Amino acid sequence: MTLLETRVIPAWVDYNGHMNDAEYARVFSLAVEALMERIGLDAAGRARHAYTLYTLETHLCYRREAHEGEALSVDVTLLDRDAKRLHAFFTMRDDTGETLATSEQMLMGIDQTSGRPAPFPPAVAEASATLPRAEARPALAGRRIGIRR
Repeated sequence: MTLLETRVIPAWVDYNGHMNDAEYARVFSLAVEALMERIGLDAAGRARHAYTLYTLETHLCYRREAHEGEALSVDVTLLDRDAKRLHAFFTMRDDTGETLATSEQMLMGIDQTSGRPAPFPPAVAEASATLPRAEARPALAGRRIGIRR
């Protein structure tokens, strides 16, 4: 499911002539915001439910460079979910469908009144249940970082 479509703007290009690593994280953050809108946690939904999502952990893998003006799209699939968490896998692609980067994220539902984790409000739980689920674990999911010896 495509959540976000954008282009690499000049301010995102670094001294190497391609999109800076921090800007990949920005695009994935914008995709999380689009996901929140999709499941009813836009500004109005956050206010109505006094509920939001926090990102607990992110694993970002860079696969290819993106350049100024290049079209980007970000898809999401769920790897898992429970009453208050979404384990999401985002894929950033260029306009030919080539994978530029992936971001595996653990998102936690937070009651804004208490500031503590809490189960999704029923409407949000229903909407998140309709998100596409991974049929098989993506090859870039669940990776560890380390020097292979």
